[in-house]
Amino acid sequence: MNPGLDHLHPYPFEKLAALKAGIEPPTDKQPIDLSIGEPKHATPAFILDTLRDNLSLAARYPVTRGAVDLRTSIARWLCRRFSLPSNSLDPDRHILPVNGSREALFAFAQCIVNPGDQSTVILPNPFYQIYEGAALLAGARPVYMSCTRDNHFQPDLAQIPESDWRQCKLLYLCTPGNPTGAVIDGARIRALFELSDKYGFVIAADECYSEIYFDEDSPPKGLLQYACELGRGNYQNCMVFHSLSKRSNVPGMRSGFVAGDPELIAAFLRYRTYHGCAMGGYAQQASISAWNDEEHVKHNRALYRNKFNSALEILGAVLDIEMPDAAFYLWPSLPVDDQTFTRDLYQQQGVTVLPGRYLSRTINNHNPGENHVRVALVASHQECEQALRRIADQLRHY
Repeated sequence: MNPGLDHLHPYPFEKLAALKAGIEPPTDKQPIDLSIGEPKHATPAFILDTLRDNLSLAARYPVTRGAVDLRTSIARWLCRRFSLPSNSLDPDRHILPVNGSREALFAFAQCIVNPGDQSTVILPNPFYQIYEGAALLAGARPVYMSCTRDNHFQPDLAQIPESDWRQCKLLYLCTPGNPTGAVIDGARIRALFELSDKYGFVIAADECYSEIYFDEDSPPKGLLQYACELGRGNYQNCMVFHSLSKRSNVPGMRSGFVAGDPELIAAFLRYRTYHGCAMGGYAQQASISAWNDEEHVKHNRALYRNKFNSALEILGAVLDIEMPDAAFYLWPSLPVDDQTFTRDLYQQQGVTVLPGRYLSRTINNHNPGENHVRVALVASHQECEQALRRIADQLRHY
């Protein structure tokens, strides 16, 4: 057996199920689950229509590198969205479709890390659990960068010892962040480029929340965009991971892509050819339709913007709470232990959230997720408002 399996932590939702075990929610209140980051907005009809129109492609094996039309639509979207030079992305060399960003984020570590090297994989803390699991199962040692309110939830590069930088093969970013919603600033990206040049590690930027932001005139910048602005148009040691799940409300279609350094793309394609994880042709065609349209994405952002405005109004009376930079999570600091609050909220209000400590690791006697909860504003506006009012009522008990 892979020895990394023995080091895997229970998944956050396993811990949550154990925390809620034996507790009965109130019978007079409809249960509302805001713990899972699964989009609930309706899938655009034109995507479903394209999917249905291409179901006959289920009779064919898809190719791992994806249809050229899909890679071309992705390259054009990246250039439009992140203001990249139109000739900076070759669909054959810089783009690889994947079955959602989650499986690619995991598989990429298996491709990059040599398990015999005593390598480190550096990741933010709190974090999306896939990064840690990918590191452990690749035979690497996870190293954590704290992201706290004191540093505006930016990864603390200064706390990483040089010995860990020297052994680093891969660094995961999440921008906009899960669970904090923070967008990593340009100064930190520049510092990461300098560190990557010095120590030779790959930067893997999980940008799956990049299209959920609140100011239409200020979309979050991406890693490839910063690379181009700094004269790094070869995208050396840069890989970005994108998904249609949040952007287009198709989490079940499992469609995304990776883009960046052509040498890394070639190596990852070779790995995935053996891995056997090509995207179905019907999903590829539906993905082309999705990447080519922005109106449904603007509508999606408006729905989240309205929910966040309600959240700030409802919770602002009981919490010191701020609008996140992007994404669809609230990450409030609580006046009570996060596990206690989560358990009480479910028992007394029928609302489920996720304790922050389940998304973090304790480093130097500090867990940056303690006394936080992640609230995913993914349900309907009406359900979110009901849940937020119940959260406010529960907070008044403390």
